[in-house]
Amino acid sequence: MRLSKLHMRTLKEVPNDAVVPSHILLVRADMIRQGASGIYGFMHMGYRTLRKIEQIVREEMDAIGSQEIHMSAVSPAELWQESGRWNAYGPELWRIKDRNDRDFCLGPTHEEVFTDLVRNDTSSYRQLPFSLYQIQTKYRDEARPRFGLMRSREFVMKDAYSFNADPESLDESYNEMYEAYEKIFTRCGLEYRAVEADTGAIGGSNSHEFTALSEVGESEIAYCTSCDYAATDERAECVDDPASDEEMKPLEKVLTPGTKTIEAVADYLGLDKTQTIKALLFETYDNDEKVNGYVAAFVRGDRDVNMIKLVNALNIPEFAIAFADEEKMSKACGCVGGFTGPMHLHDCTVVVDSELKGMKNLCAGACETDHHYINMNYGRDYEGDIVTDIKVLKEGDKCPKCGGMIKHARGIEVGQVFKLGTKYSEAMNALYKDEQQKEHAIWMGCYGIGVSRTMAAVVEQMHDENGIIWPVSVAPYHVIITVVKPKDEAQSALGEKIYEELQAAGIETLLDDRNERPGVKFNDAELLGIPAAITVGRGAADGIVEYKLRREENKEEITAEEAVKKAISFIKTELDGRCFFK
Repeated sequence: MRLSKLHMRTLKEVPNDAVVPSHILLVRADMIRQGASGIYGFMHMGYRTLRKIEQIVREEMDAIGSQEIHMSAVSPAELWQESGRWNAYGPELWRIKDRNDRDFCLGPTHEEVFTDLVRNDTSSYRQLPFSLYQIQTKYRDEARPRFGLMRSREFVMKDAYSFNADPESLDESYNEMYEAYEKIFTRCGLEYRAVEADTGAIGGSNSHEFTALSEVGESEIAYCTSCDYAATDERAECVDDPASDEEMKPLEKVLTPGTKTIEAVADYLGLDKTQTIKALLFETYDNDEKVNGYVAAFVRGDRDVNMIKLVNALNIPEFAIAFADEEKMSKACGCVGGFTGPMHLHDCTVVVDSELKGMKNLCAGACETDHHYINMNYGRDYEGDIVTDIKVLKEGDKCPKCGGMIKHARGIEVGQVFKLGTKYSEAMNALYKDEQQKEHAIWMGCYGIGVSRTMAAVVEQMHDENGIIWPVSVAPYHVIITVVKPKDEAQSALGEKIYEELQAAGIETLLDDRNERPGVKFNDAELLGIPAAITVGRGAADGIVEYKLRREENKEEITAEEAVKKAISFIKTELDGRCFFK
């Protein structure tokens, strides 16, 4: 491709709404362009990279026998109502109506569509197992689209679904997909971790999230420094401190004027925060967004409530809960803002963190202004409607697997695999008959990769102050030839010769033959991030060029023949050996 013919407009300035490197650089390099908030088009260079990521995904999906199909992005509401997700998915589901006032949605994922397809085609155990996948544009009506391709309202996703006869067969499909994902993200050049994850709106039992490590990522993962345990902060299990063998002391109400925070009451009473109980008050909503109940959640004073664990314990969607209006909740349930404890509450669901059950003689609010209880004990003084782990696993806590130390890291979710079990097949009557002609629900798995998000994740991990540094596997082109002065006959002729030789060798090559200042060309070459660069300049008459890899600082002056050989060897080694740098 000749840059003189390419429709491209690179930018020097940082876009006003871009704050993370991938958004800044993909816009500046004219690889993506914004059409509306959270909606992006792909320009020539960006679309080439997107298709290369898609091709890596296809190759690894095909290698495990998954079959590619393509379904409509528009789904009828009836399917979502049948599964129970029409309301449960929340406001991110992009709902539309046709001219006949019939409800549809723009699919954020396709469990219902694939389940409907398979229930109409599958009747016997002999047809199982199999898996289907598609690479398709998806839609989620994000409240706050941001960070370019990382959180957008329209995005490219690979979604796959496996259909199995039993849990053991599902485990095999799940493990097969898991290993395929490892190959995909390795081939894309990503540094990633696979971590235990919450199933969220997709549902099901087990799930793993593939997280590309990055400080700008919205996912936070907890991992052990001593073993292979890793999980999202939403899913990370906590180890309760051992139950206390201390004797229970008499319950006592004490005056604690103005102590509305854990820090204030602990300081006033001379207690450690671990000897206190923290209260958090919530209200829950029905499908019409009306308050239909109140929740009081209690954790140890130095802990934080994990909202995903809480909504899972309550068995409600994440969008159906919010912090309560304390004045309204006080009238309804007897709580007092800043002085709420688990005693004297009524007409609300009391959720107690499992750690509190084994602790003795704690301090908690007395549900009375300026008063707390000391020496409060579970079982004697209060009980919970739900007792379970609802706390955040913090850095420095014990690993739930081996007892080692937990650390935290941030990352970008690029893929997730789910064991759906029979959640959708039972709801939608997707059945098969066994050898005795007895009907059973099909066991399902769901497997997603954010293709466009993976593109952003690669840039987040691979860039410098000058631009993108693409790994060869997903680079839009492999080599860029910069002719410093195209009007110089020697330079122009040598540049054309190198271009033709690389093209003939199957190397995807850009020839910068533009009549631009050399500084503009060099800046664009670094911004675009092409893996290998050959500069044809003042040594052209003697057959000398400059050769440099984008990921390295050093450049060398060598003959044009040597540069061509080096470029071909480098690109083919990277592609054929799948040896992608980190």
